[in-house]
Amino acid sequence: MANYVTLTSDRSKKTAFLLCLFGGIIGLHMYYVGRIGRGFLYTITAGLFLLGWLTDLFKILLGTFRDNVGNPLRT
Repeated sequence: MANYVTLTSDRSKKTAFLLCLFGGIIGLHMYYVGRIGRGFLYTITAGLFLLGWLTDLFKILLGTFRDNVGNPLRT
């Protein structure tokens, strides 16, 4: 019998979504999940000219958004 372990982030999907919704243009959700470099990029480019921000909103909702080590966010 095989045991499988699914790695998930210690970061919350709900918190990431709210940070993205209200502060995604300045990269708050990226700082939250530990992606500091990309967060800084979002800060200086207004969420990658809004395209990155909108993409991240959908990725968080669909569950494909990952933290800084590649783990999916917990629900």
